[in-house]
Amino acid sequence: MTAPDLRLHLVTLGVSDLARAAAFYRALGLRESAAAEGEAGNVAFFHAGNVVLSLFPRDRLAADATLDDTPPQAFSGVTLACNVGSPEEAGDLIARAKAAGGRVVKPAQKAFWGGTSGYFADPDGHLWEVAHNPFFPFDAEGRLVLPGA
Repeated sequence: MTAPDLRLHLVTLGVSDLARAAAFYRALGLRESAAAEGEAGNVAFFHAGNVVLSLFPRDRLAADATLDDTPPQAFSGVTLACNVGSPEEAGDLIARAKAAGGRVVKPAQKAFWGGTSGYFADPDGHLWEVAHNPFFPFDAEGRLVLPGA
């Protein structure tokens, strides 16, 4: 038997207030799934392209992983990222995140690598980069195409 390919299917964010976090992501336009029947109020799943964004209470996520739920550092070393079709869309999405209750960490601006990039934090401080990268086009299904892939 060969080892399965490593693939990313879900990203789970530990949140302090599930209802608030779910409302934030709904306000950004993500479509919530009813896949968590029987788990109402305990977990939320959102369609996010080819990946599912899952929200789960932070203390329960830590317990499930058998880890202490100690306060996070100022920067966790992890960012989520969303590429968009234009520099204007990057600024617009960051503005929508702010209007939905997020915090602008870095406004969209020209980046040293030739595109546009900015950051927002969701209500629990999870960091999102929003970028327009003219070197990474989208295919017909909206997936990012990496050069040479």
